Amino acid sequence: MEQPALGLPSENLMEQIVEPANMQRAWKQVKANRGAPGVDGMTIAEFPEFIRAHWLHVRQQLLDCTYRPQPVRRKSIPKPDGSGERLLGIPCVLDRVIQQAILQVLTPIFDPTFSESSFGFRPNRSAHGAVKQVRRYISQGYRHAIDVDLSKFFDRVQHDVLMSRVARRVRDKRLLKLIGRYLRAGVMVDGLLQPSVEGAPQGGPLSPLLSNVLLDELDKELERRGLRFARYADDFLVVVRSWRSSRRVFASICRFLTPKLKLVVNDRKSQIAKTDQVSFLGFRFARDEVRITKKNLAKFKQRVRELTGRSRGISMARRLQELGRYLRGWTGYFALAQQKSLFSQLDEWIRRRIRMCYWKQWRYPRTRIRQLRKLGVSRATAVAHGTSHKGYWRLAKSLGTQCGMTKRWLRDQGLVSIRYLWGDLAPLRRTA
Repeated sequence: MEQPALGLPSENLMEQIVEPANMQRAWKQVKANRGAPGVDGMTIAEFPEFIRAHWLHVRQQLLDCTYRPQPVRRKSIPKPDGSGERLLGIPCVLDRVIQQAILQVLTPIFDPTFSESSFGFRPNRSAHGAVKQVRRYISQGYRHAIDVDLSKFFDRVQHDVLMSRVARRVRDKRLLKLIGRYLRAGVMVDGLLQPSVEGAPQGGPLSPLLSNVLLDELDKELERRGLRFARYADDFLVVVRSWRSSRRVFASICRFLTPKLKLVVNDRKSQIAKTDQVSFLGFRFARDEVRITKKNLAKFKQRVRELTGRSRGISMARRLQELGRYLRGWTGYFALAQQKSLFSQLDEWIRRRIRMCYWKQWRYPRTRIRQLRKLGVSRATAVAHGTSHKGYWRLAKSLGTQCGMTKRWLRDQGLVSIRYLWGDLAPLRRTA
């Protein structure tokens, strides 16, 4: 697909958006992401039959600028830090496919112009890149951080401010109107339609790109001032060499964000501090090392406790499968942390949790003795442990259970070792 030259405003984009190849690629992406139905109740599985019957009509509406998006469905999820709820807006499947098709056409236009210090929702970039960049700056002597929290960023984006930035590179008025309609489509809450006079609802494929378009102006301003920073979506950290500089930079950033971009700074969560006293994207910086925050470790343990709860009425095979899926995802993200001993300790703790689950499942003394004997434990030890009245957690670390349910045996049952996963991802840390 031919794209406009870098930096030039683009016209006739709607024709590129509705091209069969682009729409097919968009559908494959939406299907892969799965997701819940929107306000119309249509599922991913039901969409192919619907679109075969209605695509020509929808396509013509898009080209004629008469297409009207449906309202998004409101869904609330707890924030990771426990400070409240995050409001999501779930579009219907058709609107997700159209937004994805728009995203695929607009990304090659906008992304090359974005800052090198922007890492969120961009091709071949990730949170790891942002954390590594901050670590490099810290190793160069930038030990004071300005941590600015934008209050309810996605809920408070001003439509006119955002659309004026989009229009700088998009001249197709049909596409501009369509994006505006998506922003103003409204939210369905308990069967009642609420107008959306501000904000870009989280949950649609297009919102992350729009957030980058708006905040790119902040990136350019920070670059113009020669500041060192990294941004991932609306999370950004600026680092400077001195305390005096940090106070001056913080005040100037606030003066830029509020009048220029109409964004609200959360004074309660924003702070100026040493770099070893702030967290960024789930990590903290200790000297020149990257470590996991205590809050994220606590969340990890809580989730593992839920997955390994003794009273869950599921088979051990399913339990280990669900646990393995979570451990792989968690370790893949937090493997950037340079904490070998921590991953070893967590591995040992997880093994104890699983041994406890088996001990609970075996339940009766006769069964426990038989299972321990099958695992090679001596008869005297098996009987002593099998008839013990000590608690599950205590016995999960006893000699008999550890000699029987060894590391190798647990691995053969399907238990994932996060210590080994962490070791396999060593190249990730060498580039940090």
